Amino acid sequence: METKVILKGEGLALGYKKQGKESIIAEEISFSLEKGKLTCLLGPNGVGKSTLIKTIMGQIPVLKGEIILSGKAISDYNSKLLAKKIAVVLTDKVALGNLTVYQLVSLGRIPHTSWLGNLSIQDHEVVERALAATNTNYLKDKLLSELSDGQLQKVMIARALVQDGEVLILDEPTAHLDLINRFEIMHLLRRIAQDEGKAVLVVTHDLDIAIETADEFWLMQCGLPLICGSPEDLIVNKKIDLLLPNDSLKFDISTGKVQESKEYTYPKILGEDKLTRWLKLFIRKNKLELPADLISLGITETPFLISLNSENEDFEFTSFNSFLNYFSKS
Repeated sequence: METKVILKGEGLALGYKKQGKESIIAEEISFSLEKGKLTCLLGPNGVGKSTLIKTIMGQIPVLKGEIILSGKAISDYNSKLLAKKIAVVLTDKVALGNLTVYQLVSLGRIPHTSWLGNLSIQDHEVVERALAATNTNYLKDKLLSELSDGQLQKVMIARALVQDGEVLILDEPTAHLDLINRFEIMHLLRRIAQDEGKAVLVVTHDLDIAIETADEFWLMQCGLPLICGSPEDLIVNKKIDLLLPNDSLKFDISTGKVQESKEYTYPKILGEDKLTRWLKLFIRKNKLELPADLISLGITETPFLISLNSENEDFEFTSFNSFLNYFSKS
């Protein structure tokens, strides 16, 4: 049975050598990257995420240990062989010029072509498959300067795909995109991992979308070993809180959101779970002080009503705003 682990590191120390002195950025870094899975690398700025990516790419050597790619140390690959194994999409802006989408995507075949860069029939087939996999066929004759940010990011992913490597690394691919394109890109990368059998590693700060799409998380925090596991395991085991800057915030398992860690006592709320959840979030966000004689709150969807039942009187509100305004005036 073919192993799914394509990239592995054990007990690594990462950093730089300058004038014979070592500057360690991160250590005790161990991981396994599997084909067919989307893995997200998360952590605050400055903890060494970029250093880890550069080390995997072979741009800087490990200070301790080895990174193994397809059973061979990364240091044993020359740049051309490594380009056939690992494709990278960085955040750097592309010099647009007058290239068409097809021409840009075709550049990803350079590691496989002769020094003249001529594409064979097979190369053209690979390009067409990458355009199909990223749903960008309809753009192939357009100039890069005519593309939206979301379209351009998909085209950059297509260019990486035609390198035909087993590992695809992306550095914050959703950083400058709107909400819809952020979801589209991450779901696209999940499909590529599964359908194309690639090991996809994404550096991201977008926790919500990463939880929804990733098979595996790598959590990186200053001075701590790399924490690896499924998003769900890390959430339930409260390891996800390592991403938060201080004890004043925590990841709330019941809401799936980052919230203040201060405990909040809610009144009795009657209604469907999906509605009571949003009412609790609203009360907490606005730090509402509910009446001391409150008996219960109720919420219904059709018609939408928030009902307040106290010892003295009852009120009904037809929106969250009217509910908030009542407490603002009281």
